[in-house]
Amino acid sequence: MAATPATNTDTPVLILGGGLMGLAIAHALARGGRAVEVLSRRRSEAAGFVAAGMLAPHAEGLSGALLQLGQRSLERIPGWVAQIEADSGLSCGLRPCGIVVPFATAAERDVYPTAPWGEALDRDGLERELPGIGPGWQAGLLFRQDGQIDNRRQLMRALERACVELGVRFQEGVEVLELLHNNHQLTGVRVRDAAAHVETLQTEAAVLCSGAWSAQLLPELPVFPVKGQMLSLQGPREALQRVIFGPGTYLVPREDGLLVVGATSEREAGFTEGLTPFGQRQLQAGIEALLPEASQWPPMERWWGFRPCTPDEGPLLGASPLNGLQLAAGHHRNGVLLAAITAELLSANLSPEGCNPDQQALLELFRWDRFGG
Repeated sequence: MAATPATNTDTPVLILGGGLMGLAIAHALARGGRAVEVLSRRRSEAAGFVAAGMLAPHAEGLSGALLQLGQRSLERIPGWVAQIEADSGLSCGLRPCGIVVPFATAAERDVYPTAPWGEALDRDGLERELPGIGPGWQAGLLFRQDGQIDNRRQLMRALERACVELGVRFQEGVEVLELLHNNHQLTGVRVRDAAAHVETLQTEAAVLCSGAWSAQLLPELPVFPVKGQMLSLQGPREALQRVIFGPGTYLVPREDGLLVVGATSEREAGFTEGLTPFGQRQLQAGIEALLPEASQWPPMERWWGFRPCTPDEGPLLGASPLNGLQLAAGHHRNGVLLAAITAELLSANLSPEGCNPDQQALLELFRWDRFGG
């Protein structure tokens, strides 16, 4: 079904952040007929442009409520992607290729948190699934249900186009300086544009999805940055068919042979930008251990970004300390995986009907204040 532009002329819902989460929510709201305006300081810094695009609730070894949320989102991704592709006319690069997690021993494999959802592999099985895998791995788990999406080159562009086709408005180069409120009711946001002009935008409905920077607007939120460095190599087409999710390093093969390699996890770096020799050596060591032949493939790109993390590495979804302000922040390593379910939950929560009981139960698991005092 082709995109139908929103017809709601009421005051738009303001989306504070133009990364993957902001675009996904804007798209869902616009499909529901809401007027939407996205405020974005610099979309290139968003985690959605940086991440490798794994859809891996099982390979990541998630557990508890976060596994439940991830599995729910994984189920929705094919339909979500199909809708974005229909609205945009562009491919999102979804690839249900399966992911292999290698282990040094079978004992380590068998105690992995999500082992019941995977197929156990011995060394021969590893070599069948991953020709050329390094000699240090003797066992593995194959999660056929996990996969990947080409977020950097395809998904983000398709979402942008879909939003435009649905009438979503964009303000680029706009920094949100302050959330304005009266007796804990959101009344507007103060913003500054690229020319340093400051103005106030009035609204009673907004979604905060500013990634690792979310706590700068709402200090009560327990969101902090975890820096990650990444690189890519150009390998032969079809040299690697499945994602390899190793300890500390993962290899994500695109259909054209590009191999995305990530990622360091630097909790002490704060918002320090740039690549470091130590981080790049760590990635190179991971490549050599997991797929030695790939260490000889020509390098393409090197980049870094900031994951928005919380104390339990789960997102903050739904209600915030301010009435009228919804949260979609703190997705850490799983933003691409969780974009579909986040868009569903937030758009439902902002609809006149509200969430159904099942959706509300999920939101309750990821309240911003779940960490106590």
